[in-house]
Amino acid sequence: MAGVCGSQTAQAQYHHPVRHYNRQGRAYFRGPLHVTLGVGTGLYNGDLGNSPGNNFLSPALSLGVLYRLTPHLHVGTEFAYVALGARDKTKERGLAFTSNNGLGAVFFRFDLLPDESVFAASQSTAPIFQVYVQGGAGLLLYDPQSYRGNARSTKGTVFLAPERNDYPALAGLAPVGAGFSIRLTEQLRANVEGNYYFTTTDQLDDVSNLRLGGASASKDGFGTLMLKVEYALK
Repeated sequence: MAGVCGSQTAQAQYHHPVRHYNRQGRAYFRGPLHVTLGVGTGLYNGDLGNSPGNNFLSPALSLGVLYRLTPHLHVGTEFAYVALGARDKTKERGLAFTSNNGLGAVFFRFDLLPDESVFAASQSTAPIFQVYVQGGAGLLLYDPQSYRGNARSTKGTVFLAPERNDYPALAGLAPVGAGFSIRLTEQLRANVEGNYYFTTTDQLDDVSNLRLGGASASKDGFGTLMLKVEYALK
């Protein structure tokens, strides 16, 4: 009899997700895993300027996963490709650049609105609208090329000698951002999300103190504006 009871208990634990408890003692479930896919554009901010009008808008793509830790907090990881390019804000210098960038980051996302559907015995569905903020850390692989001109580079563009001989180069990054989410179905959501990425490099544009003659000591950064779909694996 003890063996039968033990077997039934093990089966129950196997078929039902593990419960966790918040500070009020309410039981909630962490799963399931969410997969995200995004498309959008990148915006450069560095020595050449930060005006959207001077950016050569280029594609950004992302793929990530997201997992709930608490009723409001998620942990996630994301890999993305972001193309950047811009013309110089100072017409007398007449510089421009183009860059291909790959990044990987781990982040925490905090939902600002409650979600009663995660609690045990709840009959609620996930909220139609959700607002969230997030932040994290990661690595950036960047490969810029600079040139003289005020238009997007073409096959005939003559690039300047690179500032360093080890492109593509590696840098640290710290993304911070926010988003707005809409539930489409029980498993599918659509998100509009913006992030800004602080980096540890001043050569994201292949233009630093060396090329500008000591004009700036700040690090470069960039932003992304993305439309994402988020799918819950069940």
